[in-house]
Formats: sequence, C-alpha cells, structure tokens
Amino acid sequence: MIYLNFTDLSEETQNRLLENSKKDVERKFGDDIRKYVKENYISFETMIEEEAIRNLYSYTFVFNI
Repeated sequence: MIYLNFTDLSEETQNRLLENSKKDVERKFGDDIRKYVKENYISFETMIEEEAIRNLYSYTFVFNI
C-alpha cells in the first residue's frame, strides 16, 4: 500500500483540493465564520483558507493508478 500526503501531490492538484475544501468549509460553517469575523475584525478569506487547510486533514484521498 502506498501512503501519500497533501504535499506529495502536484501543485495543480493541491490547488484544486484546496478550492474544493474552501467550498466545503464555507457551505458547512460559512455563517459561523462570518459571525466570528465580524466580532474579531479578521478577513473572511483568511479564515476560510485557514479552515480549508485544516479541513484537508479530514479527507480520505483515493487515487486511481
């Protein structure tokens, strides 16, 4: 069995997965993040990106070789 992590993937694949993760995070937690951002004067995009990166570790990657 071969184990890969996110950094072993091509830059294009990493970017695509990060964009998918951002959409997933915004769909699941968008309202809560907006509320937090409003209260703490933080950039919404920054928060989404940070949460998307954390969210990537909850994914199970399957590759066809």
